[in-house]
Amino acid sequence: MKNSVPEIGSPARTKAILTRYKLVAKKSLGQNFLSDLNILRNIVAAGDVTENDNVIEIGPGIGALTEQIAKRARKVVAFEIDENLLPVLDETLMDYDNIKVINQDILKANLPAVIKDEFEPGHPVKIVANLPYYITTPILMGVLQSGVDFDEIVVMMQSEVADRLVAKPGEKAYGSLSVVMQYRAHVEVAFDVPRTAFIPQPNVDSAIIRLSPREPLPVKPYEDQALFRFVKGCFAHRRKTLWNNLQGIFGKQPEVRERIETVLNDVEISRQLRPERLTLINFIELTNAFHNEGLM
Repeated sequence: MKNSVPEIGSPARTKAILTRYKLVAKKSLGQNFLSDLNILRNIVAAGDVTENDNVIEIGPGIGALTEQIAKRARKVVAFEIDENLLPVLDETLMDYDNIKVINQDILKANLPAVIKDEFEPGHPVKIVANLPYYITTPILMGVLQSGVDFDEIVVMMQSEVADRLVAKPGEKAYGSLSVVMQYRAHVEVAFDVPRTAFIPQPNVDSAIIRLSPREPLPVKPYEDQALFRFVKGCFAHRRKTLWNNLQGIFGKQPEVRERIETVLNDVEISRQLRPERLTLINFIELTNAFHNEGLM
């Protein structure tokens, strides 16, 4: 980028681009334009992006984060669903030859095929993105279930959702999303982002979450999807005990209740516990035990 031209993520350049193209952030697409260069650089640093890395970005907007990634990465493939932003990105990113913008909904993308077509093999593949808040969870779940082994995923999201992702058993924010995400990856908060860093300002604060490959678990579920369905069922009524939620999943017939009690005794888990007290390993052991009992 020419030295005389401010970087895209600077407040002055962001406002100039929005004014020139008469852009208004679309609430329907969760658009808020990040205009703090220090935060943008810190996001890229949180992903430890190097010139050896291939990076996927989701929702590049006007290219502020894209530019910072491109300065360090081998190649960037950015998915932008808003076709009105394509000419903007053509201009703002014109000085970079290592960026490919794809006008597609990331939820409908075939990520393994895109990676095969766009990236040279033998290089780490990472995701670095400022996620649209209204579909943060579906995007993360889709990415983690895509079959791609990402070396690192660093994404911005609403602080409330970030709290749920990293919550531990017994904490108020702990729920099915916590269990599923922590089964898929090691999850941690890299740093917080104030609402004042955006144009326009959202009504919530944000956080940068880092997901990396987790260490192997001592026990695995007989089937991933069965585990996810079971966990969701256990948290269906948070104020109820595990015993009551299990009856909601399997039924209240006397014979079924007896088999539920047998499983709980075998794995040494009290029927009076609430689901938010159970660890990831507890949920996996219960899933396998109910499967062996013929209830799943």
